Amino acid sequence: MTPHDVARPSESEPAAPVALTPADVADAARLVSFGLQAKLLPGRDAEYAELVRRHREDPGFARLADAVATGMGLVVLEVSPRAGMAVAAAEDSVFAVRMGDYSRRAASESTDRFLHGLAHLAVAALAFPRPEDLADEGYLGRVTVNGVDAFVRQACRRLEERAEAEGTNSDPASDAPGLEAAWRVWARRSATGATKDARRLSGSTIGIVSKAVLFLVDSGFLQKTSDDAGGTYRTTARYQLQVRDLAGSAAMAELTDLGVVPVTDGSPTLLPPDHSDDLVADAGLPFHAL
Repeated sequence: MTPHDVARPSESEPAAPVALTPADVADAARLVSFGLQAKLLPGRDAEYAELVRRHREDPGFARLADAVATGMGLVVLEVSPRAGMAVAAAEDSVFAVRMGDYSRRAASESTDRFLHGLAHLAVAALAFPRPEDLADEGYLGRVTVNGVDAFVRQACRRLEERAEAEGTNSDPASDAPGLEAAWRVWARRSATGATKDARRLSGSTIGIVSKAVLFLVDSGFLQKTSDDAGGTYRTTARYQLQVRDLAGSAAMAELTDLGVVPVTDGSPTLLPPDHSDDLVADAGLPFHAL
């Protein structure tokens, strides 16, 4: 063995980690800033796409970017070419947009705030009616404003029938389940409340759904595809990631367990009503990859 052989490091020893520089920190922060631009996707920005690629291929850079996000009160849901750096704000983050804040901006009455929350819940349930839809990265849900309102009204009918069958068709107690307390309010509210110039009143149920979907569009969760049926929208990868977290909630389970959105061959539609009024025209909602 020569002195040169002794000095040579073992080939089995791992290479020393490359030291990260201030420029790397700036790049990591830049990636997080891209992630906060909800409507921006890597396919539309070369720098964003390069930083996403680096995050996926460079573990050290990925840890740094994730740490920057954590320090800003953000939870990294996914980093991929399809979704970019998808982040969700923790409850104590300065970037958090709480449903209560949204609903207070959207409505002054506390009852209407609750209805806005129900509208968001219904959009999520209709957009991804099956667990496999949330797991399939190629799946795109599609919803319409009229369809969401029709779905909630059909759920109201189911809840009313259940209450009558159980002999509890009276005003719910304060500790009653959320949907049990909500169906009465939604069912009694006008669907359109059109004014003389045919505008929707903001307090009508379709007006409430319209505000909900516009909020989701502004948040990068939905994309408008047409004006049909009050407005037709398709989901984004970011919304799929967000709904995955919501899917385990008690309210979502209570809504989907009503069986209002049956799924057979992958093209679910709303069940026809058993009695009373017909559903809103074009309420059937196809779900397919576009």
